[in-house]
Amino acid sequence: MYIYLYDNFLRHKKFDSTVKAMETRLTDFGIAGKIIRLQNFTNADAIIEEEIKEGAETIVIVGDDETFGHVLSRAAKRDVLFGFLPVGPNNTIAQVLGIPVGEDACDVLSKRRKVSLDVGWFNNRYFINQLHIPASNIQIEYDEKFMVSVPKGKIELVVCNLRPFTWKDIRQKEYRIHPQDGKLEAFLKPTLHTGFFKKKNEDPSIFPFEEMVIKGRTPFVVEADGKKSKEIKIKIKLSKSKIKMVVGKERRF
Repeated sequence: MYIYLYDNFLRHKKFDSTVKAMETRLTDFGIAGKIIRLQNFTNADAIIEEEIKEGAETIVIVGDDETFGHVLSRAAKRDVLFGFLPVGPNNTIAQVLGIPVGEDACDVLSKRRKVSLDVGWFNNRYFINQLHIPASNIQIEYDEKFMVSVPKGKIELVVCNLRPFTWKDIRQKEYRIHPQDGKLEAFLKPTLHTGFFKKKNEDPSIFPFEEMVIKGRTPFVVEADGKKSKEIKIKIKLSKSKIKMVVGKERRF
């Protein structure tokens, strides 16, 4: 049984034709199912848990990157197959998964090409895409062996799992991550204060790790899969859970 979780933004008229075309294609493939519309504060995990009890075997997220992160940041532990039907312009994750935006995504779903993906975890939340800490006064310890800090500057940190890392400098270099390699990659970029109102930006360093502890003297911002919070200390590690996901043959890993 298929369950389709629609993001609330799909109610907008400009998406009507795309949604109707997708629903027609799903019916043609014989994989139409129950539609549940998510609200901003919907507990997607509770919905998925209940639907699994009722016999759901495939949970399909319909929306964009934010929808994808919203659902899986809580429901990653569920033992069920996930699919994704991307709609709209904000869909970088779809490219990584090899899923076209719009009704052609239904073809990928119908083929049920399945892989297991790594999942990141921090402070009782999951993340599958990326975790970002803007430049902050933080101290980083990883794998209980190495310590990183910048006494006269700040560190920006990006931990990647599924979404590639692109450092926005002149080179626009992209670092592609493999979400099945059993580890996370951290990109650290220090900002050094060299004098009054002067800063020196260093190139990012890459640290593969299994567990990382980050502490701040003051609260720092953490953004994981689109959700922001302020923390004073976090622990990041690879979750024991893996996500079973339908992907396209053009996936980038």
